[in-house]
Amino acid sequence: MVQRMFAHSKAGSRRSLTRSLVRFAFALACAVGTAAAQADYSFVVEPVYGPQKAAEVYRPLVEYLAKATGEKFTLVTPKNYHFYWRDLRENQKFDFAMDEAHLADYRIARFQFVPLVRTAERQSYTLVTNVDLQDKGLEALIGRKIVCMGAPSLGYSLLLGFYPNPIQQPDIESSAASWRDAVEAVFAGEAAAAMVPTWLKDQYPNLTPVKTSVEFAGAAISAAPGVPEAIRAKVAAALLKLDQDPALSNLLLELGISKFVAANPADYKGAEVMLKDFYGYQ
Repeated sequence: MVQRMFAHSKAGSRRSLTRSLVRFAFALACAVGTAAAQADYSFVVEPVYGPQKAAEVYRPLVEYLAKATGEKFTLVTPKNYHFYWRDLRENQKFDFAMDEAHLADYRIARFQFVPLVRTAERQSYTLVTNVDLQDKGLEALIGRKIVCMGAPSLGYSLLLGFYPNPIQQPDIESSAASWRDAVEAVFAGEAAAAMVPTWLKDQYPNLTPVKTSVEFAGAAISAAPGVPEAIRAKVAAALLKLDQDPALSNLLLELGISKFVAANPADYKGAEVMLKDFYGYQ
């Protein structure tokens, strides 16, 4: 009798333990599922605008991605290029990034980011002025103020290449909060010239082009290697049809692009050489 009671007690304990384990496994699965459903993907953008303006320009993009993919995205707008370049070198954790060619190549080559899409238009920069240079071209701007976005923006990198002689340099001022601000500085008489994206130059026919750079692949949107492949695929698919959404037309106009197309690492290979003269490059 005692043995039967002891056996019954042991069986009950096993059943109780089994039920507890089942409940624990179910709770754990629910917790994991909830965490996955609430995943928040950071999306950092190159600081071609100040933080406030960048939030205004790019917010429709992350809202569109959230709607199209069912995922959550948080826009990150760095204060300026100094902080952006520091965070990039240190591989600060970001899930998605939008960079111009030289920075995209650095991110791809050093940290195994995966390029998803790029702007359909290739990118070049043009030095523009409203000053009569008397056919002297670049030489006429030596010692004079040229406004540009900060280092190591692609425009700044290319402008340095226009003046390879260290003792024959313009006065480069990287105070512009955006490329449009650089143009406005020329019109206001605050600078003799500005280095701006060529697509933006085309909007100001009353400015005289001094020199246009070589072309690079358009800005890339890339994903960190830790982002699940299924998420990367959903984001890429959404971006490739972004131009079909009328609500995003202002974004495309502001960025000077018509649409996104598929990208691959070969589009950017070697572009990071534009960073070689900047602090911290290795």
